[in-house]
Amino acid sequence: MIAPVNRAADRAAVRAFRPQRTIPAVVVAVLLTLLGLAVVVETISALAGHPLRWIPYDRMLAWATTTPWRSPAFLSIAALVTLVGLALLALAVVPGRPRMVPARTGDADLIIGMRPRSFTRALAHAAEEVSGVHSATARIHGRAVAVTATTSGWDEQHFEAAVRDAVLTRMAALSPVEPYQVKVKLKEHR
Repeated sequence: MIAPVNRAADRAAVRAFRPQRTIPAVVVAVLLTLLGLAVVVETISALAGHPLRWIPYDRMLAWATTTPWRSPAFLSIAALVTLVGLALLALAVVPGRPRMVPARTGDADLIIGMRPRSFTRALAHAAEEVSGVHSATARIHGRAVAVTATTSGWDEQHFEAAVRDAVLTRMAALSPVEPYQVKVKLKEHR
């Protein structure tokens, strides 16, 4: 039985299995917290009349006022800071590899996920059930599933259509939340 489409349940499943960016977030949070604490301590100690001078801002100010913007040192530091910022943005924006393939249940309170390996094994097994197919493998590439089937004959159109239909039928039974495109590649068994 195929689960009914429930947009709220689908969003909940996708959100539950979205990869976390925990390590980069913790690193950035710790660095920004330490920098903020250093600025607060320096500011409070300077206002109290006894600056700690952990940050050598006198030398930094002297360097900044005497260094032209075209200086290779300034440009390389600016490029490095820009690259670090862009790398952090890329980590935040680009999604990681999901650990689970969310499955449709029709209920927002019931969230089910399949391991990608189990999902691809089920699809490969469906391809192997096609008459004339000796073995099959399946891999997920983004939003596509690539199925490679080894056949005994070479009626390419027949086997390709049969394998695609078998895989699509199994995929419909598994009911993943996100649609996957099926790409079939055939190999002849010798």
